[in-house]
Amino acid sequence: MRFNPRADISGGRVSDAGRGGGGGGPMRMPLPGGTRAGGGIGGILIIILFVVLTQCVGGGGGGGTGIDPTGQGGTPAGIEQDSERYANCRTGADANEDADCARKAVLLSLEQYWGATLPEQAGAELAPAQTITFSGGVNTGCGQATSQVGPFYCPADQQIYLDTTFFADVLEGQLGGQGGDFVEPYVLAHEYGHHVQNLMGTMGQVRTQQGPNSDAVRLELQADCYAGMWTAHAEDSELITLDEGDIAEALDSAKAVGDDRIQQKSGQGVDPEGWTHGSSEQRMAWFTRGYQEGTLEACDTFSASSL
Repeated sequence: MRFNPRADISGGRVSDAGRGGGGGGPMRMPLPGGTRAGGGIGGILIIILFVVLTQCVGGGGGGGTGIDPTGQGGTPAGIEQDSERYANCRTGADANEDADCARKAVLLSLEQYWGATLPEQAGAELAPAQTITFSGGVNTGCGQATSQVGPFYCPADQQIYLDTTFFADVLEGQLGGQGGDFVEPYVLAHEYGHHVQNLMGTMGQVRTQQGPNSDAVRLELQADCYAGMWTAHAEDSELITLDEGDIAEALDSAKAVGDDRIQQKSGQGVDPEGWTHGSSEQRMAWFTRGYQEGTLEACDTFSASSL
């Protein structure tokens, strides 16, 4: 993955809360090796606790609710002071040299894509999401989260939260993902997909929380499909250049965070009735569907007779 060195990436909506403390509440779940992660990872645990998060805030209603993701002076909710981690990220050339700047460029691309796609395909306007990176812990509209929680989207404040150590420590170290520079963009695209679901009111359709055909699984697979939609756009955009290796990295990450794979890595037998995000095969398949077809209609997992 490379970025157009002349591109202006200053508009990427990401802030850094620095190092915080405190323990997460009921929104974590055990992972292989005893580490906990949560959040729709997105989030990748990818996601693992996203459904729990939405329950904690009453189901995460739709967009247009008047929620303001920023505080006084434009400071994102959930942080006391921006650490200015991204202050020097101005161009695509910066993104090619620095992982933080690459993150900012990816988030700008996601915002531009959904800003155009939602009006075209759904007749809806995008209220952009803010991403907050942190270490140690962070306060969110969904409660307090620690670095033991994987990337997640909080519908209460409409923000994405990310401890960047997740990828090496959990995704690669514990779940056996191969890694690569497109792994994080895939996760961010999945989480941004949750934001789109929140704006469109899709989260309100979630009634069943576990099982291979549950609403929770349908929600997560749809977010994977949305990530595939953005990936196809990014591949042809003026900002980002992808290659076949990047697509392979995204598919490998989707495989690594399948419920069946996580159950196996935890030393458990595969139990589809406990799934909340879908199997590795399902996650890869729905990402690929979004990548190949590129429409919200194709990603309608809630109408699919088979996942």
